[in-house]
Amino acid sequence: MEPAGTTVTTTAAAAYPRKILDYMEGFLVSKTLFTACELGVFDLLASSQHPLSLEEVALGIRASQDGTERLLAACTGLDLLNTQTLDGQVMYSNTEQSSVYLTQSSPVSLTQSIHYSSKTIYLCWHYLTDAVREGSNQYEKAFGVKSEDLFEALYRSEEEMVKFMQLMNSIWNICGRDVVTAFNLSPFTTIYDLGGCSGALAKQCVLAYPECTVTIFDLPKVVKTSREHFVTNDNQRVSFHEGDFFKDALPDADLYILARILHDWTDVRSIELLTKVYRACRPARSPVIQVSIQRPSMSDGFLR
Repeated sequence: MEPAGTTVTTTAAAAYPRKILDYMEGFLVSKTLFTACELGVFDLLASSQHPLSLEEVALGIRASQDGTERLLAACTGLDLLNTQTLDGQVMYSNTEQSSVYLTQSSPVSLTQSIHYSSKTIYLCWHYLTDAVREGSNQYEKAFGVKSEDLFEALYRSEEEMVKFMQLMNSIWNICGRDVVTAFNLSPFTTIYDLGGCSGALAKQCVLAYPECTVTIFDLPKVVKTSREHFVTNDNQRVSFHEGDFFKDALPDADLYILARILHDWTDVRSIELLTKVYRACRPARSPVIQVSIQRPSMSDGFLR
């Protein structure tokens, strides 16, 4: 007799567990993409005027031929690379999407986002089991930084702050215009972007609405870094306001934008912030709230 709870239905046993296997091995795909970007495979192929052989790629990225061959084969299987055979030799080149999104020279490159996912987010998820058991973030294990505040950990050094802001830049370069044009925002000329970080969304906003000005409301150290690395003096319709949107009064504006903000905080703190925005709104004006909705497998809720 089988032990209780071990009976397997005929239907379940006969079905191939494709979804479970995909979930189980999904990290292999992520690490293949991360590694190819970190080694500069796509940049090397983009800089070449013709497809490259295995030997040329291995030499260019300073890696072993055996390891490079395996990596290139994986990337080809994931439709990240094209192959063709010339004189009996396999030659590699970027696919169209890899050229657009996986090369650093592209204006809509995702390489900075990929590097951050590999070096920071992936490491946090390594301790997911501990996070669930303890109900707390795992920054001390991941980075040696004990912090109950998400951004104290993310901004633990200027270098890490720049990396995080580059991540935000790459995201808004891809979808920022779609976000700010989802509704007609032309009636709103004075806009505050709360937690505007690198200013990438603010720049998309002033491009879409020539009559508006956008002020980035963020922590003093974030404003300093953004001015030094991301927002130049040429962006005259983008300005800054130093402050903490939980502690400081919100300046008067026609419109408040919260983009990729609420998912970083607990429900209690999110309600606190939304209440504050509501009370600051001018009559007949409304805040815009853009929350990052992601698939459960991609959620960063356990980071906080």
